[in-house]
Amino acid sequence: MSRDKTAVMQEADTNIHAMNDNPREFIRDPMMLEFLGLPNAGFVLETELEQALIEQLQGFLLELGKGFAFVARQQRISTEGRDFYIDLVFYNYLLKCFVIFDLKRGELTHQDVGQMDMYVRMYDDLKRSDEDGPTVGIILCAQKNESVVRYSVLQGNEQLFASKYKFVLPSEEELRAELDRERAAIEERLLDQSPE
Repeated sequence: MSRDKTAVMQEADTNIHAMNDNPREFIRDPMMLEFLGLPNAGFVLETELEQALIEQLQGFLLELGKGFAFVARQQRISTEGRDFYIDLVFYNYLLKCFVIFDLKRGELTHQDVGQMDMYVRMYDDLKRSDEDGPTVGIILCAQKNESVVRYSVLQGNEQLFASKYKFVLPSEEELRAELDRERAAIEERLLDQSPE
């Protein structure tokens, strides 16, 4: 343990502030859930997926990325006599915000997006404290419909995300194609940011 606590704290503060605190940088898409040992996504019920994630929580936390801590499963939030249940709730101590998950076994729909938008707004209103950042909502689905993403509140939103899950690691060709897509997206972002 260091005897120079001030220097260590300054270094930690500098490194933490240097990190991008944009939730988009923390959300993986797709999420690889092969560690669950479940069959093809089309045959898994949402409750089975949720149970498997809870049983393999350590693996799921590692797949989520940095700074995640488990808070609750099927957390009830109530308003005006109605109860709603959020599948999984985490807290990200780097982003300093709650991250809520809605699990979907099929393709992403506009109803899923609307439901998550409502959950995020309710969570911000009913559960978030003044010290917490805005709640982040992630719809974890078997298939992500790009049209639904493009023409819904998901487009450009830094609080709502849809992330696809896969139960099997991609092939070498799929990984190459994904790397090529990611490289092209990064190059496009760099071109957009460069001064003319």
